[in-house]
Amino acid sequence: MLRLQPVSKRYGSRWAVEDLTLEIGDGEVAVLIGPSGCGKSTTLKMVNRLVEPTSGRVYLNDEDVTDVNPVRLRRRMGYVIQHVGLFPHENVAGNVATVPKLLGWDRKRVRVRVDELLDLVGLPPAEFRDRYPDQLSGGQRQRVGVARALAADPPVLLMDEPFGAIDPIARDRLQGEFLRLQGELKKTVVFVTHDIDEAVRLGDRIAVLRQGGVLEQYASPADVLGRPASPFVADFVGGDRGVKRLSVTPIDAAELAPPPPGLDCSTIEARVQVGASLRDALSQLLLHDAPWIGVFEGDECLGVLTAESLHAAMRHSLRAAEAPATSLGQHG
Repeated sequence: MLRLQPVSKRYGSRWAVEDLTLEIGDGEVAVLIGPSGCGKSTTLKMVNRLVEPTSGRVYLNDEDVTDVNPVRLRRRMGYVIQHVGLFPHENVAGNVATVPKLLGWDRKRVRVRVDELLDLVGLPPAEFRDRYPDQLSGGQRQRVGVARALAADPPVLLMDEPFGAIDPIARDRLQGEFLRLQGELKKTVVFVTHDIDEAVRLGDRIAVLRQGGVLEQYASPADVLGRPASPFVADFVGGDRGVKRLSVTPIDAAELAPPPPGLDCSTIEARVQVGASLRDALSQLLLHDAPWIGVFEGDECLGVLTAESLHAAMRHSLRAAEAPATSLGQHG
């Protein structure tokens, strides 16, 4: 559990962050999003005391981090930044091993951990262990940065626009890799981005900040998109928020029709796996110009979504998005 209760940071007469209160559960990904200058990165740095708060407290579980030696604190928190910050004179293994070495791990334990993490982030150790940062692509360097942040198995992972400087194809792959890793590791993650699509895809909850570090809304992606707590949030997430909401609306098994009689499920090209979103289903429907798509669990076809039933599910989702609800955020 990570709690900011309430934290402020002031620079002269200007608030970078003003009375920000957040609670992030164990294994939860909280995404901080907002316009430039709203205090996203400052908030992240206050968690590991790269920036000291002017007032307020940050608790990791029940421990006040302001009472902890800052160097020791940072070794307990993984930190991934946009431009990675790998040491150019160290090979991949040396970069990943940075914190374990500082913690005094023996050589064998360090090597085992390095290889384990390189495997975990999709970089075969035999191929990548001895390479240097300038021999890697941007996406590969970012994977090494994630491996380095995870090296000492920290309970909290801080990520400051980690995929912002990557080309769109590599960025999509890294986001997918992050979701896979988070599914396995269940870290408590504070993730900063300026991209609402990335926030919706990766976050369990999204904190929308405005200038001065004022929290406008802190809620699930579906609620931020479907029930903006203020005009600022509605404007920030965009006029197409109803369409964006389809990406966080799962296919409802009740919407499925039986597969057509005599259909060989192995021949179905337009398909999604159960648990996919309405947006995934719509993409496949358009891609294959098909009258329906198969919804599968592994190799088993559970049923089909017709164009009509998909449209009905989309309308239901959009009506839910437009329905009024009580404000879920703080306003200043």
